Amino acid sequence: MLILTLGYAVLALAVVLVCTAATSLYLAQKQLDAVADAAALAAADGFELSVTDGEPVATLSDAGVRREAEAMVAALGGEAQLVSAASPDGVSARVTVAGSWHPPVITVFVPDGVALQSTATSRTALR
Repeated sequence: MLILTLGYAVLALAVVLVCTAATSLYLAQKQLDAVADAAALAAADGFELSVTDGEPVATLSDAGVRREAEAMVAALGGEAQLVSAASPDGVSARVTVAGSWHPPVITVFVPDGVALQSTATSRTALR
């Protein structure tokens, strides 16, 4: 009976450690997603305003998108690093950030670390 109880205790401990690691990984990815969203939103505000045919036009440049995204990632701090920031069509800002995750408790059931990456896109529009 004692062996069976010890076996269940070890199994329960393993399940708790794996669930803790999975939750920590999920939260790390969501935090990286939030950094990417914030950087893309800030980058979409880095437009250059011009007037074409009497209408204002907001145009994004790759340099402006990168400048604003770098400033936002630096302001947020943390381990996130800017991988790329560009404007594929002149009205959208696409930002990719990367980071890494390490489990809160090292076990044989989960890896020592995982590379994470997140991409966000934000559009600018004038009305």
